[in-house]
Amino acid sequence: MDSITTTAKTWLTDFFDQATRQEIEHLIANDTEELKERFYKNLEFGTGGMRGVMGVGTNRINKYTLGKSTQGLANYLKNTYREGEIKVVIAYDCRHNSDTLSQVVAEVLSANGIKVFRFSELRTTPELSFAVRHLKCHAGIVLTASHNPPEYNGYKVYWGDGGQIVPPEDGEIIAEIDSLSFEDIKFEANPDLIESIDVAVDEAFFEESVKNGSFGAKGKDDFKIVFTSIHGTSITAIPEVLKRAGYKNVTVIEEQAKPDGNFPTVKSPNPEEPEALAMAIQKAKEIGADMVVGTDPDSDRLGIAVRNLDGEMELLNGNQTMVLMTKFLLDQYKAQGFKGNEFIATTIVSTPMMEQMAKAYGVEFKTALTGFKWIGKMIKDFPDSTFIGGGEESFGYMVGDFVRDKDAVTSTLLACEIAAQAKANGSSFYKDLIDAYVQFGFYKEKLISITKKGMSGAEEIKQMLKDFKENPVSTVQGSKLLWIEDYNTSIAKNVQTGEERHIDLPKSNVLIYETEDGTRIAARPSGTEPKVKFYMSTNTTLAEAADFKSVNSQLDSKLEGIVAELNL
Repeated sequence: MDSITTTAKTWLTDFFDQATRQEIEHLIANDTEELKERFYKNLEFGTGGMRGVMGVGTNRINKYTLGKSTQGLANYLKNTYREGEIKVVIAYDCRHNSDTLSQVVAEVLSANGIKVFRFSELRTTPELSFAVRHLKCHAGIVLTASHNPPEYNGYKVYWGDGGQIVPPEDGEIIAEIDSLSFEDIKFEANPDLIESIDVAVDEAFFEESVKNGSFGAKGKDDFKIVFTSIHGTSITAIPEVLKRAGYKNVTVIEEQAKPDGNFPTVKSPNPEEPEALAMAIQKAKEIGADMVVGTDPDSDRLGIAVRNLDGEMELLNGNQTMVLMTKFLLDQYKAQGFKGNEFIATTIVSTPMMEQMAKAYGVEFKTALTGFKWIGKMIKDFPDSTFIGGGEESFGYMVGDFVRDKDAVTSTLLACEIAAQAKANGSSFYKDLIDAYVQFGFYKEKLISITKKGMSGAEEIKQMLKDFKENPVSTVQGSKLLWIEDYNTSIAKNVQTGEERHIDLPKSNVLIYETEDGTRIAARPSGTEPKVKFYMSTNTTLAEAADFKSVNSQLDSKLEGIVAELNL
């Protein structure tokens, strides 16, 4: 505790503002446990940015921790681009302090002689990604904590291609940040280098969203949508994009339309959670809507509910939405004629059904570590290839490559196009998904997420993953273990034959079991929250659509059995 107090006292110098100093003095005198949580470590700038609880301290989001990261980024940009004007675009979401913290970030960049374009009001993360290339910037920054609780905020960095930073830039930026002290931050702004942006960039983004997400779907006049922004940024984009694409029957949940960092109507602003869409689903029942769409605070994830075979609204998971979106895009490309350089992509913890579809259509399939930055990197690494679309199980999807991060704006339009056309054809989004299961195999997934907060929680998560690795299962629901994929060592081992193969991806704290019947179980810590996640996937054949309910029930029972076997 002495070392923590010593660290805290370094924040009592005149460099730090009076309110900060007073709060630290209070913690030292009255609350050693809280002092420990705030100063026991530095809030790390990870390989995509940083996310954490707001407040005073080295382990919190505040003007000093963000200022230090921004100073490091500024130093790196100036060392990398030694000629011409360096330009950075900044956006922020509905989080508490996002507007003021984004202004601090802009001021630090301008103090370093860097030109800053800052959105005058909150905007979506996909628009920030788009704006980087649209404005020919060298980097972009968005202030957001995605779907984390209200006390969180965060900071993500994008490079000139519009994607999140990846190797080698990420590691080099981190090294630059780590070499600095807080006193190295330049806070004295140059107002002449800070320019507000808004409508012109909005117009360009809306135009591209409609262009990439529209496919001439019929039945729009007869298609009813309920939309909720869950108090986030998508209210600035999705209603307008849907309107421009020809959708007239869009009901916005007004109680959740106003951006609000408290997220007062939900426990969590996460569209993965059914409760977050409860209000919208209730409205859909009242008005007989065909689809519900809800997005997270920075509008990079979307949750969709559609009518199932019994006519009830059912929330789809990210894998289901991704599968049907990708199939639809593949059908569009197939109709025009494949050129032979197309690919689709997903992550190692997402449904294996994506690979089966790629094989069936004869297009390349690429897989990446968890995190959409790796899919963005694929586009940069393979400039002669055409990215059709792809996503991840955590409700993120990207249509084409005009945005280089998951994009709930364009993906919402795509989902509506699929559903409207299906209804016009006498089918539905849900029925089309079942038909895909018949065609490619019925894959079903389940996620168990366990939260462990604080310093002790981090140790518990570490131990859980250690136990998972050191005590592998021998069977899963009666199917023998076949492969263990260890992304920390980059080795996949066949436990039955002893065969080993190299995993050609960056090292990551992920372990995956695969059994003889294709069941997969993955475990990894969350990169942005104090959680450990277990991903389960199982599959079987679906002979015909009429068998869906019984086979679906069998897969549900198998997934519940896996959860019980793992004691989760």
